[in-house]
Amino acid sequence: MKQQEGINGQKSSPESPPSERLRGVLLPFTTPFGAGGEVDARALGANIEKWNETGVAGYVALGSTGERAHLDERERMLIVETARGRVARGLAFVVGVGEQGTRGTVAEARRVAGAGAEGLLVLTPHFYRAAMSQEALADHFAAVADASPVPVVLYNIPQNTGVAIAPETVARLSEHPNICGIKDSSGDVVNLSEMLRLAGGCREDFAVLTGHAGVFYASLCAGACGAILAAGCAVPRLCVQIFEAFRAEDHARALELQKRLAPIARAVTTRYGIGGLKAALDLAGYGGGAVRAPLRAPGEEARAEIARLLEEAAGAAAGRSALT
Repeated sequence: MKQQEGINGQKSSPESPPSERLRGVLLPFTTPFGAGGEVDARALGANIEKWNETGVAGYVALGSTGERAHLDERERMLIVETARGRVARGLAFVVGVGEQGTRGTVAEARRVAGAGAEGLLVLTPHFYRAAMSQEALADHFAAVADASPVPVVLYNIPQNTGVAIAPETVARLSEHPNICGIKDSSGDVVNLSEMLRLAGGCREDFAVLTGHAGVFYASLCAGACGAILAAGCAVPRLCVQIFEAFRAEDHARALELQKRLAPIARAVTTRYGIGGLKAALDLAGYGGGAVRAPLRAPGEEARAEIARLLEEAAGAAAGRSALT
């Protein structure tokens, strides 16, 4: 696969260290559903082809935003195979995995790696929450990494799972040769800073990324090397421009753009959830579509608010489109 120009002006290629390819903005894309509730592979492929032109560093399939919990094994494989065929050369392709047991997670890791995943975003097991000590989590992630054919990215999203990976555990796991990074979606910049301190920052072999758009700029200032942002699916250029401005040391512009990102990010995550994000995608010219029950689509008033916030976000690009 040939090299291509990265958004930081450097060359990136599939032969680069896994953590190096996680620097920048990655999109944890949604799963479009057709009128009958089936996975709409055509819409997914079209979305990825449009996102390929926005300067993003790569993609995450089957994450929380992708409604992984609502998909069966056949559907998950369809999404991985469809996306793999459309992701542009040189862009990272990570796939979310995370059964409740270590054995099941290892089996899933091998399946998606065989279908083309270049890395795995591994969710914390959480059903037996009281038993998920830091030692249990460390053993689980290490076992998955030992068995995985591709590098592993830890996934910390305690607001969904009720289980958090402690900074000390992150630092310990960062020494594993097949664990190349962490996505921290907690939104806690102090906690993320402690992860960076204990793990030695964003090292050549370990990438620390935020999964919370509301603290994207603050996380970059703390030392994060990029982000995996759900809101970026609707406003990819805006998110990329924040990263570019930060790398250029234009902090005034990066902060201005962050202020534009925050309201739309809040609307399509904490306020209206995945239904809100899919509505934003429809409004921005992508294929959003429906969510699967028990998730709900936003009402007309919410859609009008999302449309207004998208227009305001577009104005942040100073004459350049922030939406596409």
